[in-house]
Amino acid sequence: MVHKVVFWTGFGLAVRLWQLGIEMRPFFNRGSLWGYPLYGGIGGSFGYWLMGVDDRQQSILGARRTALLEKRARRTEREAQEATEA
Repeated sequence: MVHKVVFWTGFGLAVRLWQLGIEMRPFFNRGSLWGYPLYGGIGGSFGYWLMGVDDRQQSILGARRTALLEKRARRTEREAQEATEA
């Protein structure tokens, strides 16, 4: 799951490079070097948040899947009992 944080950190850095490219400013100007860790940090924190969202959604989906499988098993059992009684 670390790949999401790394990807979004790289995306944040790419956004900074794109921004400087659009403005036609030098990429490694001494006065604008502070932007790279800032944009990388923002992207990394977004990736970390997204990783938490994914974990929560997977746990919710797993619980729902378990509930549905139990419900199907009960229905199959009930239909088998009804078939033997009839």
